[in-house]
Amino acid sequence: MNYNLLEQMGIGNFDLTYLFIAAFALIFILIIFTIIQTVRLGKLSKRYKKFMLGKSAKSLEQDIEGIFEDNKFIKAATEKNRKDILALYRKFEGAFQKVGIMKYDAFNQMGGQLSFSLALLDENDNGFILNSVHSTEGCYSYTKEIKGGLCEISLGDEEKKALDIAMGITVEE
Repeated sequence: MNYNLLEQMGIGNFDLTYLFIAAFALIFILIIFTIIQTVRLGKLSKRYKKFMLGKSAKSLEQDIEGIFEDNKFIKAATEKNRKDILALYRKFEGAFQKVGIMKYDAFNQMGGQLSFSLALLDENDNGFILNSVHSTEGCYSYTKEIKGGLCEISLGDEEKKALDIAMGITVEE
């Protein structure tokens, strides 16, 4: 009895040299992949040893818990800072932030421009104009309320110029 495996498979004329070359190439490729994986595993092992250096599972767990506690503290501090900034913003919104002053000589006789109009406005252009008129008989001061950049009482030229300066409107002399 002659058992020829290749003939039974129907490839009796097949040259075994090609089969050996293919098997050798496959083995060579597998060896290369094995070397690559061994190098990667070595690098990963070094990183793991460095990470775990001097640590037990318990101490590592404590470190992770500490990080979570720090994260909670940072979130709470950030929220407090956000609320504080909003509170400061609300306070500053009503503070006088815009100033305009116009000095003038009220009666063209005194010299030195001792009279002035001072405009003080908040962020929303609300505030007042303080007008101080200096004359030979004395100094007289009065105010006019400003809401939204407007005054219900008519403004003098100097008062209008001081208001324009405070609101950032260019004043032409």
